[in-house]
Amino acid sequence: MDTKAFKRSLQHSENYNRKGFGHQAEATTQLQSEYQSSLIQEIRDRNYIFTTGDVTIRLAQAFGFCWGVERAVAMAYETRQHFPNQRIWITNEIIHNPSVNQRMQDMNIQFIPVEAGKKDFSVVETGDVVILPAFGASVQEMQILHDQGCQIVDTTCPWVSKVWNTVEKHKKIAFTSIIHGKYKHEETIATSSFAGKYLIVLNLQEAQYVADYILNGGDRQEFLQKFARACSAGFDPDQDLERVGIANQTTMLKGETEQIGKLFERTMMQKYGTIELNQHFQSFNTICDATQERQDAMLELVQEDLDLMLVVGGFNSSNTAQLQQIAAAKGIPSYHIDCVERIKSANAIEYRQLNGQLATEQNWLPHGKIIVGVTSGASTPDKVVADIIQKIFALKALASAL
Repeated sequence: MDTKAFKRSLQHSENYNRKGFGHQAEATTQLQSEYQSSLIQEIRDRNYIFTTGDVTIRLAQAFGFCWGVERAVAMAYETRQHFPNQRIWITNEIIHNPSVNQRMQDMNIQFIPVEAGKKDFSVVETGDVVILPAFGASVQEMQILHDQGCQIVDTTCPWVSKVWNTVEKHKKIAFTSIIHGKYKHEETIATSSFAGKYLIVLNLQEAQYVADYILNGGDRQEFLQKFARACSAGFDPDQDLERVGIANQTTMLKGETEQIGKLFERTMMQKYGTIELNQHFQSFNTICDATQERQDAMLELVQEDLDLMLVVGGFNSSNTAQLQQIAAAKGIPSYHIDCVERIKSANAIEYRQLNGQLATEQNWLPHGKIIVGVTSGASTPDKVVADIIQKIFALKALASAL
């Protein structure tokens, strides 16, 4: 399938909208009232440091809603206002935040049901409105919706679209796209649908395995088994790794994506020589500015003298998990939570570990004066962060009064 031609055709369809419906002002006002916080603004105004009683909060200087997320949520609000009586669907969560997705359901915006691990698009009828989330949707999903005669509202983040353009370039010159990402993640699923040949690597360790195979060969069956769910149909590691281009899921760790790019550049240079490098390797910068800014701010924050770190965001939010990884690497007691309800008491907090499992930490809140670092993922409203900070203030005030 010529995905580039399909995308161009879709964008010229009268049933396709990517610019909103002229209700931006009303949507912005609604978002501000529902998701912003005067406390968070006050902390910003105080140079990201705020002290109450025994608690000093140090807030990362870049955190929370990014432009792409805010745009996607605002377009969903606009869509509901513009189509007050029509059925509206979303192909995935609009963003990875439970409170925002609950708000979508409260507005009678429904999610495409999933049966046996597959989305059931049979529920969508001609004339229904379908929102494509900030992560985008696969070519196959867009084709189904287009053929069904749906009104498509595309909130795909432009940074994600930039990655799609990159893998299209790889495909045009018969390069295999090596995508740094999680093969189950909606964004990576969408990106791979625009690629020709592709291979998805989760981290530097998997990338090193592939680089070693390029240089030394190896067990073909072992390779195919290892990447069985993370490569294009008919992938042949003995042929399809001769010409490679680098792309990424925009929410991965910037430093690791760069390391992976440099690893494959060195690998292809070693195998084919400097003169032939451009015939075997391509790399474009597809790291999202907002992801990069939040990671850089986190790297600065963990240099401070912190007693503990709170990382706030949806448990299925990749960019939030990467922020937690930075704190963990620094050895700071840190907790990835998605809402204030995870803080059970001064003695117990439920949080997501780096392995994805939930755990409960006892006696997590130190006695006496403490400095708490706080950041949040790009899909997290300020109000959620404010609720958590206020809970810590209340718990510490109670402890001091006893």
